[in-house]
Amino acid sequence: MTPSAGPERLGAHVSTQGGVHTAPARAAEIGATALQLFTKTPSQWREPEIAAEHCDGFRRACDGAFAALVSHDSYLINLASPDPVLRTRSRASFVGELRRCTALAIPYVVSHPGNYMDDRDAGLERNAAAITEALRTVPGDVVVCLETTAGTGTALGRSFEELATLRTLVADDVRHRIAFCADTCHLYSAGYDLVRQFDAVWADWDRILGAGSLRVLHLNDSKTPFASNRDRHELIAEGSLGAAPFRRLMREPRFADVVKIIETPKGDEPAKADRRMLRRLRTYARGAR
Repeated sequence: MTPSAGPERLGAHVSTQGGVHTAPARAAEIGATALQLFTKTPSQWREPEIAAEHCDGFRRACDGAFAALVSHDSYLINLASPDPVLRTRSRASFVGELRRCTALAIPYVVSHPGNYMDDRDAGLERNAAAITEALRTVPGDVVVCLETTAGTGTALGRSFEELATLRTLVADDVRHRIAFCADTCHLYSAGYDLVRQFDAVWADWDRILGAGSLRVLHLNDSKTPFASNRDRHELIAEGSLGAAPFRRLMREPRFADVVKIIETPKGDEPAKADRRMLRRLRTYARGAR
């Protein structure tokens, strides 16, 4: 099978050191046709308001240069937390993320479903209520892509069923702004065998979440074995998944229009490492070994 004739949507998570407006040049340097970024420092609660000239500069630099733009929200956000103070702070941060994405014309924000800490069902309900409130607070077209997780501890999103339940709990009026991001490392670590049961995994995805719900793929190999429940990314084809699943993801038409982002280790030379991984994936897309 060969990819569709549509534009390639392949890139990496790039640094925004020096400001969000610096990211497009870094993505262009590695030959990306898509980019993912943080719109703020992910390990800080501070919610910056991006200067209008930097928003304009970002949009101009991206116009016609990239087929897809994706944001990843802060690692501190936990919309499922039973702690009302943390949940309120997380909701405010998530609203800030949606507002920055709107200002920057970024259509997708990838979000981890959060940690329930006490009771799984209660955590799902808290998460959905916070997402609903945030999307109502920031109307528009920004789509939240809930990410599959590796199944560590009390993290939500370890199964397709959990993600489906979370989407169902989001209110009807904003549910159309919920989609999903599948991370290959996370799927494999959570017990979805992309190496030996590739077709079965995606058949389950279609049955439970719907084929059209997949908007973003995080292409990462895994440092740990199958079903490890650990989130440790490795270079493409150099971990426990190997090359085969990535060849299929790059070749099969059903994934052609899905945004594909690498979050692989960058080492001491980030641009060089990312260029090498993107070249490898493009080689797979052409059918070469």
